[in-house]
Amino acid sequence: MSTQRVIVVMGVAGTGKTTVGRLLAEALALPYAEGDSYHPAANVAKMSAGIPLDDADRWPWLDAVAEWIRGRTELGGGVVSASCLKRAYRDRLRAAAPGAVFVHLTGERPLIERRMADRTGHFMPATLLDSQFATLEPLQQDETGVVVDVSGSPEEITGRALAALRRLRPSGTPGAPRTTETNETSEKPETTAS
Repeated sequence: MSTQRVIVVMGVAGTGKTTVGRLLAEALALPYAEGDSYHPAANVAKMSAGIPLDDADRWPWLDAVAEWIRGRTELGGGVVSASCLKRAYRDRLRAAAPGAVFVHLTGERPLIERRMADRTGHFMPATLLDSQFATLEPLQQDETGVVVDVSGSPEEITGRALAALRRLRPSGTPGAPRTTETNETSEKPETTAS
C-alpha cells in the first residue's frame, strides 16, 4: 500500500488503537497522532464522568482530527487513532482526505472489557463500553479499510494489520471497496456482514 495515505486506526475503547497505531506508524515510518488529544476539555470531562458523547460533542473533535489528516495527506501520509464508530464520522474524515484507509480493530467483548479494566491513567471508564458498542457501525463494503482481530500481543495485531493493508487493492478513487477482513490466526481473509 502507498505510504502517501493516512491510516485511521478505529474501534471501540479498549481495542488498542493507541498502541497499534504507534506500532503501525513506526513500521511504516510515518508520523503518529493520538486522536484523543484533539478532544476539547469539555469532552474529556464528560467522558471521565461516565457520560457518553453525542454527535454535537464529536463534530468539533472530528474536525480537528480531519485537519491533521488533511495536513498529513499533503505531507506524505500518517497514522492517527480515532474511534470513528459511525459511518458519518468516517465520512467526515474522508471529506478531508478521500484516500484515507481505516483499520478497524475488533474483538470479543470479554477480551475488550478485560483490557479496559487492566489499563490505568485513561479518562474513558469501562462503564462507557456499552455506549461504544451501541454506537458502532462497522466498516461497510464501500469503505476502504481492513478489519483486524485484536486477540494476541500488540505486535501480533500490528502484523495482521500490516498484512491486511498490503492485501488491499490499489485505489485511485475515493471509497474503493473494502477488500478484506483479517484474523491471521486462521491465515485467511474473511468477509464481514455489515
